[in-house]
Amino acid sequence: MSRETYPLIMFAALFVLLTLGAPIAFSLAAVAIVFAFALWGGGGLNLLVSAAWGSMNNFIIVAIPLFIYMAYILQKTNVVEDLYEAIYKWSGGMRGGLAVATIAVGAILGAVSGVVAAGVIGLGLIGLPQMKKHNYDKTLSLGSVLAGGTLGQLIPPSTNMVLYGCVTGVSIGSLFAGGMSAGIFLAVLYIVYIIVRGFLNPDMCPALPPEERASLREKITSLRGVVLPFLLIVVVLGSILSGMATPTEAAAFGAGGAMLLGLVKKRLTVEIIYSSCYETILVSSMVGWTMIGASSFSAVFSGLGGNTLISNIAANMPGGANAVFLVSAIFIFILGMFLEPNAIIFLAVPILAPILTKLGFEALWVGLVFNVLLQCAYLSPPFGFSLFYLRGCTPNDTTIVDIYRSSVPFLAIQIICVAAIFIFPQIVLWLPRFLLGT
Repeated sequence: MSRETYPLIMFAALFVLLTLGAPIAFSLAAVAIVFAFALWGGGGLNLLVSAAWGSMNNFIIVAIPLFIYMAYILQKTNVVEDLYEAIYKWSGGMRGGLAVATIAVGAILGAVSGVVAAGVIGLGLIGLPQMKKHNYDKTLSLGSVLAGGTLGQLIPPSTNMVLYGCVTGVSIGSLFAGGMSAGIFLAVLYIVYIIVRGFLNPDMCPALPPEERASLREKITSLRGVVLPFLLIVVVLGSILSGMATPTEAAAFGAGGAMLLGLVKKRLTVEIIYSSCYETILVSSMVGWTMIGASSFSAVFSGLGGNTLISNIAANMPGGANAVFLVSAIFIFILGMFLEPNAIIFLAVPILAPILTKLGFEALWVGLVFNVLLQCAYLSPPFGFSLFYLRGCTPNDTTIVDIYRSSVPFLAIQIICVAAIFIFPQIVLWLPRFLLGT
């Protein structure tokens, strides 16, 4: 058997294990261990230990549990509910106003937490009953919750961007700045779609009746629920983008700020702190084991010449750099249908990012496009994580087929967003260059 076939067999073995239902982290590690031992003996396992130690011995990843903890504190102290109430009072008088509020709250929530589960579940529990009460189309209602809740992995602070920066060495501050412009651009596309649908079919997302609309006094009063989360955004993102703090230090500020916000609102309890810590440990452990498994897999894959094999394929591909980018995007999109985004970062980025950079694409731009594509992974049937987060907080009359159907229009908008960023790179690059000069 030729040496070039071993990397291909590794991928085949990985997908067999995933098809059998094995956890992604342990599937990656198992394939790496078996191939390393079978081909190199006991000494080959030293490569896996070195790879795992190298991936975990990184101070930046301390930011991940801190951001996750911040998200759980904000969710459990009902900050999402305050944000939604404030924004829907301002937008409820327009067609599709409740769905627009859902997208806007998702964007703001993404900027104060960065955890998709908190965004989708929070918006699902608060926004869906309101839209159902006012006879919104089920598909549009579900889709707006999916889209809005998933913005948290693009609008910083984003755990995916932290992981991407750890893997590639791209500045996390630059990724955060570009993610902000990309996230706002995507949110605007969502809102435009909702408004157009409301204009073409008023019955799909009617405006609130006049008697239920908030007065100007109520609208202004409701803004009190936005002030403290906005200050938290300024502290977390401002400290990173200004260079005053590293992402890890800013995450610590954010976690402390979220607890302070809960105290000010008199909602923080010992039970909330305990449950937030426990759930943070669960999620962080999953991320850590996935990182170990993926780094081990990547080390063996590279040692067998897999990276060289793929580089040679890319160099000889007809169509040049643009064709390689298109194939890479399709590959990531397909992975997103079956794998969790963290695993995609550890598995695909070490292989694809250097190839695309070598072909002339800017490293920061590659990272931002990759993170936009990960948005598609959250919404892609059959195994997009947001689809199942939403299913867990919807009533029994909502089926998984309803949720799949609702994701399609917003998934198409995400693909349009990727195409726009490819044609006009400045959409995501102008803010990092303006703020950081990168």
